[in-house]
Amino acid sequence: MNRRLDIVMVSTPWFELPPAAYGGIESMCADLVDGLAELGHRVTVIGVGANGTKGEFIATEPTAQGAERLGRNGPEVLHAARVGRVLRTLRPDIVHDHSTAGPLQAGQRPVPTVMTAHGPVSGEIGDYYRALGDSVHLVAISRAQQEQAPDLPWAGQVHNAVRTLDFPFREHKGEGVLFLGRIAADKGVHLAIDAAREAGMTITIAGKCNDPAEEPYFEKEVLPRLGEDAQWVGEVDQRAKRELLAQSRCLVFPICWEEPFGMVMIEAMACGTPVVALRRGSVPEIVEHGVSGYICDHPDQLADAIRSVGRLSARDCRRRALDRFDTSRMAAAYESLYHRLVNHRSSPPDGA
Repeated sequence: MNRRLDIVMVSTPWFELPPAAYGGIESMCADLVDGLAELGHRVTVIGVGANGTKGEFIATEPTAQGAERLGRNGPEVLHAARVGRVLRTLRPDIVHDHSTAGPLQAGQRPVPTVMTAHGPVSGEIGDYYRALGDSVHLVAISRAQQEQAPDLPWAGQVHNAVRTLDFPFREHKGEGVLFLGRIAADKGVHLAIDAAREAGMTITIAGKCNDPAEEPYFEKEVLPRLGEDAQWVGEVDQRAKRELLAQSRCLVFPICWEEPFGMVMIEAMACGTPVVALRRGSVPEIVEHGVSGYICDHPDQLADAIRSVGRLSARDCRRRALDRFDTSRMAAAYESLYHRLVNHRSSPPDGA
């Protein structure tokens, strides 16, 4: 039997755990903390603001930075410095760091550091992971992500997950469809609106649009397409998001880039809501074509797929989420990885 581990989970400086609205990394991190605690491990979270998890909690800031400062260097570096100071007072078996700057200190830590690659692995961030080298144990969130940069120091691959039973299941759906996500060109919001209109369905567009890079796209491509059959409701909190997912005929997910993992897809499936998506990134790993949704090879196919979702079973969607993308499965996979790394570190060298 594997022993109880003392795990430090380092979150980001941007949002609390769990986040009130936007915050996919923080949502995954909160669920992982709870899943590991339920497996009997001691988890200490180093984050910001208030604690909403089952772990012990140490804050580097009394309030979260929020979306307005998302991605700025100052909060990230300050958070990392404070995390380093806190870690010197603890004696964990392993550190799981979800921040960007924190793993720069991994080489000075006396225990292994796991780092989940939550976003793209190309360009400068890929070079950063390469520069970190074997000081971190990098985890991919999908096979598609791992295949984008097979030379990185991957320690394993674990799909993200949600607490399936926390999402409201609704077998009988409304007639409208849903787009939920950032209002950005790579998310294909304009394609979702066009496809829903062609299918004769109303569409609700919910998502974050407060980044300077997002606003020109919204003004040019989204705003002119809005109307009685295409309503934008802005960013919504967790409760409203789940209600929208549960009542919608389907989630339209026409991504235009190799997205490593789309949390909203498994959130929709947890509500029994099928996903209509383009075949990009991790979509084929998440959506089972003809069971939990339809995967399209071209935007021209989206409208027909939207018309066809009534053939799919809400219960099959929910079962897919529960079987493959539930927090219990994710926590068990990370637990196995942690034990492998800790045991390897404590094993004597050959011949000793």
